[in-house]
Amino acid sequence: MIAHVYGVVVEKFNSTVIVDVNGVGYEVQVARGDFDASMLGEQIKLHTYHHIREQSQELFGFSSLAAKKMFELLITVQGVGPKAALSILSLGDSEQVRNAIANSDSDYITKASGVGKRIAERVVVDLSDKVGLAVQITRNSSNINQPINDEALEALIALGYSLADASRALESVPIDLPTASRVTQALRGAI
Repeated sequence: MIAHVYGVVVEKFNSTVIVDVNGVGYEVQVARGDFDASMLGEQIKLHTYHHIREQSQELFGFSSLAAKKMFELLITVQGVGPKAALSILSLGDSEQVRNAIANSDSDYITKASGVGKRIAERVVVDLSDKVGLAVQITRNSSNINQPINDEALEALIALGYSLADASRALESVPIDLPTASRVTQALRGAI
């Protein structure tokens, strides 16, 4: 399986980017935010989900590991395929989607292209207990002082922590340490 691609963006079209990795071009479908943020000729790293079907193989890419994990949760819901999950993630960043699901906001999910009311309600019902407590992360938040793109926070979420638990575990860990050290200290503190 292809876990990530790191290379230069050489083409962009219809929410798809072509990433040149040492002479091999990978066609990766991305959410709207990642598509808008990717610039031709610039380096990009995308965490990927390699979707294999009988007649095709597709790569879906995400700038953050948290977005990839949210995508993987979304496709576990009956009736939500990779394209619908990507459409849901195009509504906003992964934390906005996580908060909408945790707060049972099916109207927000319905705004995604190709997602009807019934599927949106199923997403909320099936995943609300899996996404953890809804916590709004902002740069000015006094409750959670983790940066929005904190790799240590994403690593803890990837390990199965809810957003709130991961944030609490990192509260007392110095932010200037390397990511691996921060994760290790957070895990030691959580035990």
